[in-house]
Amino acid sequence: MDDKELISLYFARDEKAVTETQRIFGGYLYTIAHNILGSVQDAEECVNDVLMRLWNHIPPAKPENVYAYFASVARSVASKRYKMKHAQKRGGGETALVLDELHDCCTDPDTVEQQIDSRALRETIAAFIETLKPEQQTIFIQRYWYVCPIEDIAEDLGISKSKVSVTLMRTRQKLRKHLEQEGFL
Repeated sequence: MDDKELISLYFARDEKAVTETQRIFGGYLYTIAHNILGSVQDAEECVNDVLMRLWNHIPPAKPENVYAYFASVARSVASKRYKMKHAQKRGGGETALVLDELHDCCTDPDTVEQQIDSRALRETIAAFIETLKPEQQTIFIQRYWYVCPIEDIAEDLGISKSKVSVTLMRTRQKLRKHLEQEGFL
């Protein structure tokens, strides 16, 4: 089943859309949720919440890139769950570490929202990522979009954890400099 057929099922309000989404994207959604939450049970519950949110938001939303849209929903749902658990002094995963790593590159989100259009910031970051070499792009995106542990990134790419860490550090430094040059910091 291709993406257009899947979205058509949502628009037809056919419950098969949820089943097919689970079959095709379930593992992908679970991985994103688990990387953020660090708990099997929370990740499974999060996937169910993602499926419910997709059901409730498609339509009217009609995503052009289903893969990216579903990932965005999964990250959003998992991040909200993480914040709720973190506020209760529970939770786990790589999220706190990832946010701490990026802290020096970005200003307070409330300040950013007040000072600039978030779309311009996203476009600037996307343009920055395009300037990176393919391996640097992969490392950066796996760490800061998919919240993958450094060990997993190293294993996936067949490189040392040290190389991943150094690449991330240098890329964050470049990102900070790029954001300063563009007037975001």
